[in-house]
Amino acid sequence: MSLSIEEVRHIARLARIELTDADAHATQAKLNGIFGLIEQMQAVDTAGVEPMSHPQDLATRLRADAVSESDRRDAFQRIAPQTENGLYLVPKVIE
Repeated sequence: MSLSIEEVRHIARLARIELTDADAHATQAKLNGIFGLIEQMQAVDTAGVEPMSHPQDLATRLRADAVSESDRRDAFQRIAPQTENGLYLVPKVIE
């Protein structure tokens, strides 16, 4: 797929970008180059290739799931403007 100069100008107009003639031709060349790479990648047979979450085989380092802070809920609720049954009460903002 390659874009015509009119299509490049149309895309620029939709994006509210002003392009000079030189910029339009340079953008056309860059976009056509990108579309060429996409066509090359789509031509590769990927049948049977399992999807990967990362291109490298990395192991995620995990930390211990341990409590690192004390429970300060009561202290926070004491200074809250309004609470009820352990919940914070806030003004209604949507009718």
